[in-house]
Amino acid sequence: MRSFYTDVDKLGQLPTTERLRALKRIIPRAKIHDILRRTGHAYRRYLRLPAWFMVWFVIALAWCSRDCSRQVFKWLQPYRRNGTPGRSTLCEARRRLGVAPLRHLARMVVELLGTPKTPGVFYRGLRLMGLDSFVVHVPDSAANDRVFGRPGRGPKRGGFPQARVLALCELGTHVLWRTLIKPCNTSELTMASALLRHLEKDMLLLWDRAFLSYDRVRQVCQRGARLLVRIKKNLIFQPIRRLPDGSMVAKLYRSTQDRKHDRDGILVRIIEYTLNDSGRSGAGEVHRLLTTLRDARRHPAKRLIMLYHERWEEELTIGEVKSDECERPVLRSETPAGVIQEIEGLLLAHYVVRVLMCEAARRNGLPPRRISFTGTLKVLRCRLPECPKGRTGLKKWYENLLAEIAEEILPERRNRINPRVIKRSVSRWPRKRPKHRSIPQPTKKFRDGIVVLS
Repeated sequence: MRSFYTDVDKLGQLPTTERLRALKRIIPRAKIHDILRRTGHAYRRYLRLPAWFMVWFVIALAWCSRDCSRQVFKWLQPYRRNGTPGRSTLCEARRRLGVAPLRHLARMVVELLGTPKTPGVFYRGLRLMGLDSFVVHVPDSAANDRVFGRPGRGPKRGGFPQARVLALCELGTHVLWRTLIKPCNTSELTMASALLRHLEKDMLLLWDRAFLSYDRVRQVCQRGARLLVRIKKNLIFQPIRRLPDGSMVAKLYRSTQDRKHDRDGILVRIIEYTLNDSGRSGAGEVHRLLTTLRDARRHPAKRLIMLYHERWEEELTIGEVKSDECERPVLRSETPAGVIQEIEGLLLAHYVVRVLMCEAARRNGLPPRRISFTGTLKVLRCRLPECPKGRTGLKKWYENLLAEIAEEILPERRNRINPRVIKRSVSRWPRKRPKHRSIPQPTKKFRDGIVVLS
């Protein structure tokens, strides 16, 4: 009987949807339950922390990255006496949830937010997309080291294991539409083909020069998408014809032998340019772009040169995830499954913030880029605990939330550049080695270990 009353008391402390109802427009609870049914979690018995709540809890870990797990729980739930679980209870609930629900939810929920009327999203009917990767530091545990690996070799190995995330980004709204998580030593070039299969016909893909290869260009063309990329200076292209704007039509080949025999070439357009502004990086150097947009009248060379720099919007998006949202230098999870779950939650949390920004911008006639990501994140952290219970109050709260986000307007970007340098000094402490992981622990209390020398 005692265990029965204990269970009833625990069930009385089950999390409520009071504060989470405010965000059901972005991630509907019905979709969460659908995912939980597909992954088998809906049929398991959870006494205190149901699976639907833990999905939101993992997402909230990214919004409040500096807070401990128990504090994040308090952000999501109103106060109840003895109602906050211990750290081990929350960690065990995360372990039970696993990776699958977060991964499937991201595939189902994350959508492209831009419309033809959204400023900066389309170029002549083509949706601007970017492809790039970034790494995140994960805790220095033996399991994470074995699965994710570290950058570098020998004495120059990195201090922490790292996970690599490759993302296909909608540049106009900063939405990380499709992502892939791998160990840090997995090349982003080998990961790219898995994301290129998601391209659609109305997309214009921008990437950096390292991604260029015959097979990837062919894959983009087979998907019906267009391409605008930077290329290396040493690649050989023989002009087929010169265009009025100075660019040329040429063919991209798989190998030197294919070029020699004119076999299986892909028609592309090459644009060469330089900069005569001494205060801008790359001034005086020759830069080259490759594009499948071969109509020089419809797509002038100078317009495409300016358009290519939209690729840096994904760099800003990566900064939002790594610096603004995830304020801690190293993730929390010491197991590989927990790391992947945490990264999926991090990306979902970024999407929720971006949806709020896009909706606030649309209602106030602003481009999404003019809304501050950091400001929106802080508004959400501040206002989420204030969410009321009633439907009328909830609607008013949501409208006020969007109005407050719309006030976080960024000024127009200044015409300036910053050097890409490291400001941190090298530490004078020795590097952490495997021998430092299992150092001997004290066997006595400090008092008992004192020996006064005479």
